[in-house]
Amino acid sequence: GTDPKLKDEVVMLGAHFDSWHAGTGATDNAAGSAAMLEAMRVLKASGLKPKRTIRIALWTGEEQGLLGSRAYVRQQFGTRDSLTDAGKKVSVYFNLDNGTGAIRGVFQQGNTEAGPIFKSWMKRFEDKGVKAATLSNTGGTDHLAFDGIGIPGFQFIQDDVEYGTRTHHSNMDTYERVQDADMKLNAAVIASFVYHAANRPALFPRKPSANAPRS
Repeated sequence: GTDPKLKDEVVMLGAHFDSWHAGTGATDNAAGSAAMLEAMRVLKASGLKPKRTIRIALWTGEEQGLLGSRAYVRQQFGTRDSLTDAGKKVSVYFNLDNGTGAIRGVFQQGNTEAGPIFKSWMKRFEDKGVKAATLSNTGGTDHLAFDGIGIPGFQFIQDDVEYGTRTHHSNMDTYERVQDADMKLNAAVIASFVYHAANRPALFPRKPSANAPRS
């Protein structure tokens, strides 16, 4: 981060890179990890100076129950009822884990305030078909480790391509199934989202119930 008042606040992006034994994990989820790495490269190469610090995390143990992300979040950021100082300074986490398909939007995880923000960020990508913001939740991947303790965590909506019918957890999950054009689009979208989040006037809005005392 470059702003003296905001550089201790963090915007995170991440994906997992473990695989099932039958294939090499190319679409589940080396594709997501590669897109996140490329987004970081794009941001650095652009010379842009985000106000907040941007941090990437690549998780293992996702397939066994989000072990990597949950351990990290617990150790670094605490719990929903007891966030650490570092946890209070995490603005938002973005995750990519549904194959090689192009990003079409974002699941809001029930965060009503996120919708207008996401829609404004997606306007520059509408001609590429990136325009969906749904209040719906989605599960099964590492954004849940953040959402579970009240830190905004989001997974992108993607084209299925062959994910659900051919590559997911199969011996067909190999390099040649990764779509070059989709990967480039995904990296650009993610870099844009992360940069805008890092330069918002305030932290990304949390859900009303997030971090509230429980009875």
